[in-house]
Amino acid sequence: MRTRHVSALIVLVTICSSIVQPDSATADRRWSREQASRWATRRSWRVGCNFIPSTAINQLEMWQAETFDPETIDRELGWASQIGFNSVRVFLHNLLWQQDRDGFLRRMERFLEIADRHQIGVLFVLLDGVWDPQPKPGPQPAPRPHVHNSGWVQAPGAAILDAPSRHDRLRPYIQGVIQHFRNDPRIDGWDLFNEPDNPNTNSYGEAGSQTELPPARKEQMARLLLQNVFRWARAAQPNQPLTAGVWRGDWSNPGKLSPINRLMLDQSDVISFHCYGNLEHMRRCVEALRRYGRPILCTEYMARGNGCTFDPVLKFLKEQNVGAYNWGLVAGKTQTQYPWASWRKKFTAEPKLWHHDIFRPDGTPYDPAEIALIQKLTGKAK
Repeated sequence: MRTRHVSALIVLVTICSSIVQPDSATADRRWSREQASRWATRRSWRVGCNFIPSTAINQLEMWQAETFDPETIDRELGWASQIGFNSVRVFLHNLLWQQDRDGFLRRMERFLEIADRHQIGVLFVLLDGVWDPQPKPGPQPAPRPHVHNSGWVQAPGAAILDAPSRHDRLRPYIQGVIQHFRNDPRIDGWDLFNEPDNPNTNSYGEAGSQTELPPARKEQMARLLLQNVFRWARAAQPNQPLTAGVWRGDWSNPGKLSPINRLMLDQSDVISFHCYGNLEHMRRCVEALRRYGRPILCTEYMARGNGCTFDPVLKFLKEQNVGAYNWGLVAGKTQTQYPWASWRKKFTAEPKLWHHDIFRPDGTPYDPAEIALIQKLTGKAK
């Protein structure tokens, strides 16, 4: 009995030591290539999707107490697990911290418990530069019929983004969330700012130009904020990697990188990117990012109408050991089975060719052949 007590004490001391001294970045520099490589070695190939339950129209509706839906989350993550997904990319929002910090953290804990039960890790996204630039807490609008992502909201939104004097208000949110979970092995990483410089010209940039920032101004303010977010996040010393994904421009020539792309690539512990192009486009993206010598995650892909399909793109990403997160799991209130063009072109019924998503709300696959391929690539084939 005493021997067991001694062994348990040794284990406890070892665990505590690892918590006190995590394999993380210091407050002023990113992970070394060796640290990033160790992170990747400890994990299998990351494959999954950008996840929101079918009952939520946006980040706020997913996480607010009145509409948080663990039953649907559990059911739909179960479908993700059945096809072999082992990671999901999930969006948060600064207004959730401002509205109900303690409740928000409890719901994040609940989500992580559900995901972990399905053996799924989580890549959390803290800020977002796409869709509605005027987010508001409380009840969220109903979906606009037949319109892709009609209710998704930016974080923090134009009002804060356009006022550098207000950027520091986001520090408690960024550091509070990361510090709370900084040693949590269920978290695969922190994606700090999704497409921060997206001009939104296909939607709010044209239809609501009075609410969206001009593209040049938005990129300038987003880069200023992202510099701070990297600094704040690194000061929290997470045991998980930080990243921000490049999504447009030519990455093949380091001398021609835009300032915001250079910032993202120079500061990310692991490299991430988006690509909704065909196989050749995806191949060029991966080749351009190999020179950084770090693990690579494709955190958004799969748009069937663009020729970005699981076959052959997911096959290629697995061959290259590049993490793969397609957009969407279950068609629901986000309506991302409709194409981006639904903002400009009127649809009256669901398109025959789905843009994103894999399952219908009852769990029926959109395309059984896709499911079979995914299961084969993830080792879940029956």
